[in-house]
Amino acid sequence: MRTDPILRVCNLSKRFGGVNAVYDVSFYLYEGETLGIIGPNGSGKSTLINLITGFVKPDSGKVYFRGRDITGITPDKAVSLGIARSFQLVRPFYNMAVYKNLVIPLYSPRVRKLKGGKYGDRDEVAIHLLEEVGFERDSQVPFKTAGTLPHGYMKRLELARCLSLQPEVVILDELFSGMSMSEIASMLPLLEKINREEGRTLIMVEHRLRELFRVVGKVIVLNFGMKIAEGTPAEVMEVEEVRKAYLGSEVEAGA
Repeated sequence: MRTDPILRVCNLSKRFGGVNAVYDVSFYLYEGETLGIIGPNGSGKSTLINLITGFVKPDSGKVYFRGRDITGITPDKAVSLGIARSFQLVRPFYNMAVYKNLVIPLYSPRVRKLKGGKYGDRDEVAIHLLEEVGFERDSQVPFKTAGTLPHGYMKRLELARCLSLQPEVVILDELFSGMSMSEIASMLPLLEKINREEGRTLIMVEHRLRELFRVVGKVIVLNFGMKIAEGTPAEVMEVEEVRKAYLGSEVEAGA
């Protein structure tokens, strides 16, 4: 028998001015599940993520993590509980060495609590995390200034910063954006490892549907802030309202 959902979103709504950015959205996820959140530009995907992680406070509705009401929680408290997210626009410490970008979150209250204050050499842990997401361990790239990284490596660093917090729920906002097909292909086994081997619950906001559907088992579709479909990738792509929302182009790309 399944336990209670690890994450439950109930009738979440947010207005900006007279516009419903998110309207009455509900879904739930069990531990270890994978969810894709898709929809046309401006459909409310990133706002929904911001509501869950505390960057925006909802007008109404509830968010529960492991049965605890975390509605309106601050982002730092969400991280302390085990919810970490990446950003569509990468936000490293540009003037610091790449690996130092990971040393900082390794001093977070959550990591210190999980490790009992004993983490060993954090520089070495940071280098190992970078290697896990595709940085070459024996190269000089981890020691370069983060602002000099090409886009693909920036995205990998963003993912590594997320993982350094040892989250239970990993939320990735357009991780594949701006990455080449070969870069995305190299990321897919890593995402599978994060989910299947490490047991982390994974939520991905994406426009690259073909690649997304190789990772997630469940999808919700937003349009004008409302959830218009939910199910497996194959199921949601059969919904007429989804096809109309995408005007055919994205549906064909993800088929």
